[in-house]
This record gives sequence, structure tokens and C-alpha cells, in this order.
Amino acid sequence: MAPPLGIKALWLKEDWWAIWIGLTVVCLGIALFLNDSTMLKSLAVNPGGIKWATLDQLFDHFGKNADKYVVQFVVFATIFGVTSAIMGIKLQRFLAGFAFLYLLSVCMFAVGGWVNAAKYNLEPPLVALVVGLLLANFVPLPKIFDDAFRVEYYVKLGIVLLGATFPITLVVTAGPVAIGQATIISLLTATTIYFLATRVFKLDRRLGAVLSVGGAVCGVSGSMAIAASVGAKREHIYTSVTLVVVWALIMILVLPFVSQALELPAGVAGAWIGTSEFADAAGFAAASTYGKMVGHEDVSIKAFTLMKVIGRDLWIGIWSLVWALIATTQWEKKETGSRPGIGEIWHRFPKFVIGFFIASTIVTLFTQGYDVDTLKKVVKPAVMDPMGALRGWAFIFCFLSIGLTTRFRELKAVSRGALLAFSIGVGVNVVAGYILSVHVFGAYWAALQ
Repeated sequence: MAPPLGIKALWLKEDWWAIWIGLTVVCLGIALFLNDSTMLKSLAVNPGGIKWATLDQLFDHFGKNADKYVVQFVVFATIFGVTSAIMGIKLQRFLAGFAFLYLLSVCMFAVGGWVNAAKYNLEPPLVALVVGLLLANFVPLPKIFDDAFRVEYYVKLGIVLLGATFPITLVVTAGPVAIGQATIISLLTATTIYFLATRVFKLDRRLGAVLSVGGAVCGVSGSMAIAASVGAKREHIYTSVTLVVVWALIMILVLPFVSQALELPAGVAGAWIGTSEFADAAGFAAASTYGKMVGHEDVSIKAFTLMKVIGRDLWIGIWSLVWALIATTQWEKKETGSRPGIGEIWHRFPKFVIGFFIASTIVTLFTQGYDVDTLKKVVKPAVMDPMGALRGWAFIFCFLSIGLTTRFRELKAVSRGALLAFSIGVGVNVVAGYILSVHVFGAYWAALQ
């Protein structure tokens, strides 16, 4: 992994651009509202909320709002294109892929707006994932499109914008529960996978470390962070990433329907998904899908965010420091680099979480001066709802990109031992997550609003 960028990270890393863009949207939305402007609402337009029954109704919507969609595409393409160019992606290549991604996203929202969509579980996140997978594996798309399928960038921006509809008081009150549950899961799953990998299946201890955090905390990001901390080989990263992708896709498709069969409240299911999934983007897709199934998407996403983004993702930095200390002080006879310090946690810490907290604080402070009735009837429709709709665009870009970048033929073969160690760890994670989310802390998650 490349060394820290220092001050350059502020304009060369996705985490920071997600913060800058997200907070700009939040502040701009408040400023426009105070000046009686509906610009933000126009920018957030999508066909998902019209509930069309015939194609004539859908086409009529597009006809009446064609100018808004043109402006929206230009704004989105400019923001994502320019920032991606600054981060090293060629603008022409990005725009070619993004135009395709945008048109697909419009179609996904349109499917979600069909009056019978809920009846057939045609939720935009799930449909986007399946469509993306089908296109990636059965249609020869131009390779240059890949530059626009930036999964991590879109989900990070979506998380920052999520903060705008997430009261900081909720974060403060739920933090101890989420972090406590996340701590139990992280320690249990990481220990299980590492023990199985190194003691039972006799795998390289560095591979065991990478697998343990990839399955316990945060899939790809966790795998790469630990690989850098312990000096793992490139094939160790490939093995972990392959297993993460496969299991993340399985759980996106399974967890929402299992939760539905068990009739779990939205908050409980969101917490279970947040405890069980180890990829932010995949987990958001599952939580969003289940939330739409039961009519409480915001609750499901809130519970997931508290558990995964605030609770478990914090362990990326902790595990990076722990494994770096073990590798340098116990595994290596000679030091291969500088000893890790407190700066290692900051280097690995997911910076976009900071943006989430700031956005949540800004909107919470802004809404303090309004009574409940005004907040519900005036402020929310004009400020929070458009921000939520823009968050929805970011997530759909993300879900489509997950599918469009998952080519099964490119996944690396993994050893039987790695497969079994990781898969058993996933099983432990899911079962323990269910017990904690439903039985131990179930009353709290069920009451989440």
C-alpha cells in the first residue's frame, strides 16, 4: 500500500472529497432554504417517487422534468468528473462511463417508482445490484467505463449525506450500544477466523491476519489495511478480497429476505445486517432493501449505520495498530520499517465518518430553532428530504458499480483452508449478530425511530 500522502490527502483521497462535497451540499441546502429557493429539490429529482402505473405516466414525468434531469446530469458529471480527474482518473474516460451509469440509475429509480414494485420486491438497490452483475458478466461493456464505477467514492459520499438526516443526539445515545455490540463481534469473529486459518488449516499467519479483519470488520478496506500493517503478500489480499466479494453478494441477496421471513422490525434487521455484513456498500444495499420492504427504510439504514459505520468501522484503525505491533515486535527478527505509533490509527481511520458527524451536527443545530410542526411540514420537505434524495442517487451509483465491477471470471481461486476459515467466521458473525441484535439489544433496536 502507498505511504500516507500527508496534506495532499485532502485533495487526492476519496474520503476527503466525500466530506468536502457532502458538507457543501448540506450548507448549500440550508442557505437555499433560508433564501426561499427550491434549487436543491430540483437537483434531487428522480422518478422513484411518482408511483406510476402506466408507461405514459412515466414518460409524462420525464417530459415535464427534462430540463431538471439535464441540469442534474451536468452537475453530477462535473462534480464527480473533476474531482476524479484531480485524483488521477482521465476526465474523458470517466465521463463516458458516468453517462452510462447515470442512465442506468434513472432506470433503477423508475423501476422503484412502479406501483407494483414493492409487491415483487423490486427495490432499486437490489435491482441495481442484479442488473449490474448481469451486465458485467454477460455483456461486453467497454473497459473504459470502469473508471466511473467508483464504489467506495459513491458510498462514502452517501454516508456523509446520511448524516444530514441523522440527528447527532441519536448518535450520542446509540453510540455505546453500537460500539459495545461491534466490539463483541469484532473480537469474536477475528479470533475465530485467525485461529482456524493458522492453527486448524495451517495457513500463513499474515494471511490469517488479513482474513480475520476482512471478515470481522470491513471487507476490502480492512483486508488492505491489515496487509500493509503485517507486510502480507499480494496474493493474500487477492484471497481475502475474493472471499469478501462472494460473501458480500450472498448476504445482500439473503439477509433482507431472511429478515422478512423472521418478521424483524426495521431497526433490528438493520442492526443485524450491520453486525453481519463486512462491506459498507453491500450492507447499505441490504439494509436499504429490507427497509423498503417493510416501509421503514430510514430506520433500517440508521440502525445499520450505527452498527457498521460508527461501531465496526472504528476497529479498522485499532486492528491495524494491533497487527502492526505484533508483526514488528514478534514476527520479524529485524524491523522492516518504522514502528507503528498512534498515527497509524489516524492513517487507517475512515475519514468520511468525520463528515458524517459534522453533517449530523450542522443539521441538528440548524433545526433546533423550529417547532415540531414547522420542522415536519416545512423544513423537512425543503431541506432534509432533498438531501436524502441526493443520498439515494449516491447509493444507487454505488450499488450499480458493485455489480458492474464484479466479474466472476476475474475472481481469484482460493485455497480450501482459506475458504473454510473465512466461511466459518462468516457463520459465527451472522449467528452472533442475530443473537445480539434480536435478543441482547433487541429492545433498543426495535424502538429506534
